[in-house]
Amino acid sequence: MSYKIRTLSDSIKFYLPRTEGYLEIIRHIAQKYGAMSLIEFDGYFEGKFEPTKYMLVGVHANDINQDTLLKFANEIRVILKQKSLALELNNQLILVE
Repeated sequence: MSYKIRTLSDSIKFYLPRTEGYLEIIRHIAQKYGAMSLIEFDGYFEGKFEPTKYMLVGVHANDINQDTLLKFANEIRVILKQKSLALELNNQLILVE
């Protein structure tokens, strides 16, 4: 029996609000990175009492260019009409405003 092991060096997690257009963003991420994990959660941000549904979209890849990733995150922020967008790159939280 033989098998291959691949190690992916970079981990990205996007915190996407479930607003109009988020499904198209998820499709684009799947097309760009090939595979992902999705986790739905309630987010209480900006002092709001009522929760907003969010999707945590996790992908793994090699050799991520941070500048390109941040430009992509800003495009997502604009498409979803958000003041800011949170993402994690290798367990480091980044807020794009």
